[in-house]
Amino acid sequence: LVRGSAIQIHPLVCTAFNADFDGDQMAVHVPLSRAAQDEARQLMMSSRNILSPADGSPIISPSKDMVLGCYYLTEMQEGMRGEGKVFADFEDAITALEHGAVDLHARVKLRITAAEFPIPAGEAPDPAVLETTAGRILLNNALPMGLRFVNERMDKGGLKRLIAAVFYNTGVDETVRVADQIKELGMRWATRSGVTMSIGDLVVPAVKRTVLTETNAKVASINTNFAEGLITEQERYGLTVQSWTDAMSRVSASVTEALDRRGPVYMMGESGAAKGNFDQIRQIAGMRGLMSDPSGRIIEMPVRSNFREGLSVLEYFISTHGARKGLADTALRTADSGYLTRRLVDVAQDVMVTEIDCGTPHGTVVRAAAPGEVADSVGSRCFGRVTLEPVVHPTTGEVLVEAGATIDRNLASAIDKGKVLQVHVRSVMQCRARRGICQMCYGLDLGRNELVALGTAVGIIAAQSIGEPATQLTMRTFHLGGIAAGTDIVQGLPRVEELFEARVPKGVALASDLNGTVEIHQDGDQLRIKVVSAHIREHEIPLGKDQVAVVASGDKVTRDQIVAVPRAQAEDPLQRKSRTKSKIVNKRLLAKVAGDGLVAVADGTVEVREGLILLRKEVEESVEYPTSSAAELRVQNGQFVSKGDQLTEGPLNPQDILRLRGRDAVQRYIVDEVQKVYRIVGVAVNDKHIEVIVRQMLRRISVDASGDTELLPGKLVDQFVFEAANRAMRTESKKPATGHWVLLGVTKASLNNESFLAAASFQDTTRVLTEAVVEGRVDHLYGLKENVIIGKLIPAGSGWQHYADKALADQQAAAGVLTEDGSAAMLNAPRGAELGLDVDEDEDEDEDEAEDGEEALSGGRLAAEIGVPNALDDVVATPESGSGP
Repeated sequence: LVRGSAIQIHPLVCTAFNADFDGDQMAVHVPLSRAAQDEARQLMMSSRNILSPADGSPIISPSKDMVLGCYYLTEMQEGMRGEGKVFADFEDAITALEHGAVDLHARVKLRITAAEFPIPAGEAPDPAVLETTAGRILLNNALPMGLRFVNERMDKGGLKRLIAAVFYNTGVDETVRVADQIKELGMRWATRSGVTMSIGDLVVPAVKRTVLTETNAKVASINTNFAEGLITEQERYGLTVQSWTDAMSRVSASVTEALDRRGPVYMMGESGAAKGNFDQIRQIAGMRGLMSDPSGRIIEMPVRSNFREGLSVLEYFISTHGARKGLADTALRTADSGYLTRRLVDVAQDVMVTEIDCGTPHGTVVRAAAPGEVADSVGSRCFGRVTLEPVVHPTTGEVLVEAGATIDRNLASAIDKGKVLQVHVRSVMQCRARRGICQMCYGLDLGRNELVALGTAVGIIAAQSIGEPATQLTMRTFHLGGIAAGTDIVQGLPRVEELFEARVPKGVALASDLNGTVEIHQDGDQLRIKVVSAHIREHEIPLGKDQVAVVASGDKVTRDQIVAVPRAQAEDPLQRKSRTKSKIVNKRLLAKVAGDGLVAVADGTVEVREGLILLRKEVEESVEYPTSSAAELRVQNGQFVSKGDQLTEGPLNPQDILRLRGRDAVQRYIVDEVQKVYRIVGVAVNDKHIEVIVRQMLRRISVDASGDTELLPGKLVDQFVFEAANRAMRTESKKPATGHWVLLGVTKASLNNESFLAAASFQDTTRVLTEAVVEGRVDHLYGLKENVIIGKLIPAGSGWQHYADKALADQQAAAGVLTEDGSAAMLNAPRGAELGLDVDEDEDEDEDEAEDGEEALSGGRLAAEIGVPNALDDVVATPESGSGP
């Protein structure tokens, strides 16, 4: 803090703080207690936070002037002073540079030895002579021994990779030293380079005039064809827009070619030092091109001028739509992205790492991208995860990664080199931890590059990693000034929002409800897609011990025809039917029983087997989907489609995917779709952060039939409560409940929180509190918000150990004893034992809570019931630990 209350901060932490120097304000917090000071020193110092928790890449990599300086420093040019000189070592070269004997960019030779540089055996003689420049020698002088010699021109991406390499090979302290030295070098040489810019550096390409003349003639020809009635209005508009789009592409390409490769403008654009890129340069020196009107429709008259030449009055007015839209969008959407972050934080605030291993046998499969799809490599997407099955080389059969291993950078690189097409890994979405998630399902903490620690608040990290770049999704039209791009990128934020809120998307695509063949019928403007499914349905009719079939294999039978009778009745066919009842096998009505005889449930053909009669019936089902003739179809007449396949272009409704393809498919769909939006903007967010949120959206079951349980039909119940109730029924040979998964948007999922304090602090406060009072609910203070509200230390990070110790003490002192408020203490066996989830009489209160929407951080399948207890389960609302109201 300097005089005038200005804060001086290190240039490399600006990215992490999202700080710039246009009047930003920043709060200064002073840690008071010794513990708070120690925590700040060990955990919060910028030198301890080298990596971004969002994707594991360095967050302190150089930018702006530092990049420009390093780019200039590592440039190589022909015919410079001192070209061809040979130097024995770094000192010789640097001395020659300082005395002006050699130019910074001159090609020189440097003698390097294996003792100093890692030269692979047999690849080069020792010592070797390397062609480089004095500038590159300066840069390498700042690097640790094992990472020299970097002999390439350094742009922004190169510097980021260099910092990452230093971190993974040498550790935090050395990385901080190297980053500081690169910053010094970059700043010094950006100043020394004298790189500046004037309007004269932006050259309007000579080809522009020719392109405009040709396109004007082409558009005139299109208008003539329209006037003569050869094409429709829609075709005329489409062809005109396409002609100008092509013209703009040609002019844009020639702008980049016209720039001097060693000039300041090209240097700024190519190095990644500038906030802008060649798109902005094209608007200044090329042509602005087509603009959109306020409704988003492209105006067919283009802006032929550029900013260097100046716009005509009409062109200026056409441009104002985009400029205003940009400013309005920025103001509105920045608030939207902040609100999205708040909802994400709220839904995931109580997701912490609470166990070592939940023991689930399920995970997710990371597959290679389909041809034409933009996605990261399999190795990079698997980085930081724990394998569920061994990863095998597709051709040699060699095991690249053992099952249960954490995939680090080296293993990820081995997976990519081996061209492995799919890897089965543990996933947060399938974690079986009763509360929170386990270390093995989460994998590496990307901000620390080590296995995630117990007590880490991964929910908050996930929400922040997704929400923070959401602001960038908002700024796009502002920077591009409303130019008619193929798609308006501002769709980015609303698309992410509709995915996380599980809404029906705009322009939703149709999905097939059946496996079958497509028939397409057109009636004027109406298009009907019909999916016809013809299949043979089989009914098994089990025969009792003393029953005999009265039909033979191949016989055709009609509905209600008797197919089997008791032996006695077979001998006396006049015996009357005495009673009818239904027989249910595998939850499906298979046969009606007449007396002790059996009748067919449908028309069909029978096959008599030992102990049963198989009834086969050919069934034809069809579903019709009306749509407009303007809809883009994804299918053709006669094409076979599977259940859940997309029939028309557009986004799918996540609820349809859940209904048709199941829980795993909808989880994967949401993760992939969110990633698509971020990839367009070039933002890297690791899959596991999105998975944490998706897990929270899919942890409830809607009860269909309550069976003999106390669960109420139609209630949303936590997965683990549902399983526990059914397990209790099965042990008592009673009827279990049935239900189906429900996909909730993040807002609904937050309000369905087990903690009424957390839900009330989010929204609908009055309703949440009145319902909690009516039901007499108890808040056990498992999450972060509820502890903050009542002023307690949060059960995460350094505060987690306090809760873990407290839980252990409770366990030893009062194992199996009820707490004072009468609720059952969730006291489990030591870590590693099987997780007990049975609902007993004392948990009725908790069960009622769950019916109303208890929050369980679920993710596994209903069948798997393995788990490892965790300390937070054992913290009960006692007077010492702070009870609910």
